[in-house]
Amino acid sequence: MSSSTGPAPGLPVRMPRPRQSGRHRRPEPVAAPEGAPALVLAVPGAPSPTTRSLAEEVISIARSELPGLDVAIGYLDGDDADYPTLQNVLAHTAARRTERYEIAKAAGREVAEPEGPAAVVVPLLAGPDNALMRRVRQAVMDSRAAAELTDVLGPHPLLAEAVHVRLSEAGLARADRARLFTVATAADGIILATVGGEEAVQAAGITGMLLAARLAVPVMAAALDEEGSVAAIAEQLRGSGSVQLALAPYLVGPELPEGLLDAAAKDAGCPAAEALGAYPAIGKLVLSQYTTALGIAPQPGTPPH
Repeated sequence: MSSSTGPAPGLPVRMPRPRQSGRHRRPEPVAAPEGAPALVLAVPGAPSPTTRSLAEEVISIARSELPGLDVAIGYLDGDDADYPTLQNVLAHTAARRTERYEIAKAAGREVAEPEGPAAVVVPLLAGPDNALMRRVRQAVMDSRAAAELTDVLGPHPLLAEAVHVRLSEAGLARADRARLFTVATAADGIILATVGGEEAVQAAGITGMLLAARLAVPVMAAALDEEGSVAAIAEQLRGSGSVQLALAPYLVGPELPEGLLDAAAKDAGCPAAEALGAYPAIGKLVLSQYTTALGIAPQPGTPPH
């Protein structure tokens, strides 16, 4: 069983890369400041071992990029047994910070009284979803903890890269445009599927433009949770000349209701790639939201949000 602070004992944890020697060595990563707020990952959807494994991998990636990072995972639909609720995780995080302060004070150490947020809450969402974000905000309020809530992870070029990789893994796109070989099943039209209403579709459309530039094929966004939306976009793409379509989820995974993607692919009459999952960019974007909220310098080589 996992704890709210990270992987359970025995699970693999990403460790910081060993420092290279010589004048061409990579810069040392910035460490989390002492006493910095915890990064709390807010995970939507029905909890399951698969969801927990994904969330722990995302957190592990963030930890490897920022040594010393205090992390926790809270589930919107948790049961507080195997899957702690976001509300209780935040309350526990705040209480733990107060307890550390009281212990240090009782020991006679000169410590400043805690100020600012006890936690920074990062939703595990690629795009906006008003219904889910309202629930996250409510959980933060109900916890009575001093916590700062960040925006969702996208749109971002790294998410376009992640979608591209998932398409190539499914044999629906070339791995990169520089290679001379072709993929016989490569799609010549992409439906970028999301959930969360019109705002989510518009945000996905921004990433879709970045994806279209990478693949040199038309990309259009559609709402999985709006009846007929995916089929309508498929018809529009075929009407403009696309023959082989592919459905690409613009979703991390836990927020995707079971069976919805398969039903949409059937409606559109085309194959589908996997959700983004624990692609490394997801962990980096989660960390980017955290460091931006705290004003910590971004990691070398990590694009700003």
